[in-house]
Amino acid sequence: MDKIEVKSNFVGYPMPIVLVGAMVDGRPNFMTAAWVTHVNYAPPMIAVALGNSHHTLKGITEHGQFSINIPGRDMVEIVDYCGLVSGNEVDKSDLFETFRGKLEFAPMIVRCPVSMECSVAETVPLKADTLVIGEIAGAYADESCMTGDAPDLGKVKPFVLTMPDNNYWLLGESAGRAWQAGKDYRR
Repeated sequence: MDKIEVKSNFVGYPMPIVLVGAMVDGRPNFMTAAWVTHVNYAPPMIAVALGNSHHTLKGITEHGQFSINIPGRDMVEIVDYCGLVSGNEVDKSDLFETFRGKLEFAPMIVRCPVSMECSVAETVPLKADTLVIGEIAGAYADESCMTGDAPDLGKVKPFVLTMPDNNYWLLGESAGRAWQAGKDYRR
């Protein structure tokens, strides 16, 4: 199969969609983000890249705390809205019912099936963004989305973003068990 060079370095790689929360000017603020990933096992850490001009980053910098909220597919419209408007111009504090865990300045969204509260462990300045690395202080899930002691993605129904086509996609079926599927593979 021949390979051709593509014009964009964003080649449809699926990125999980989350709502990042922080207290800004005394109010909860949430923004949509897709550049997010786990970065450490013990202690558990997660990283998210945020544009330097984002209102939410102001609250994260001020308080050293934030939340990562995983929305279900029933929230696509409101999640997209949170990415279209800036907290610099629109008060988004009344969009969601919030709750708190252990951290005072990491508001989490009741409607999201899974939420995590984080303390900033490190920030890495990039050219246009800041990579915020947070230690997960607590994780919360709707009981209805659990199978055993873990959130079940089939019940959470998260969605992903692809670029440059700028589409949201639902996760499909399982392709196999990690650390199991390749055990019998032989070249």
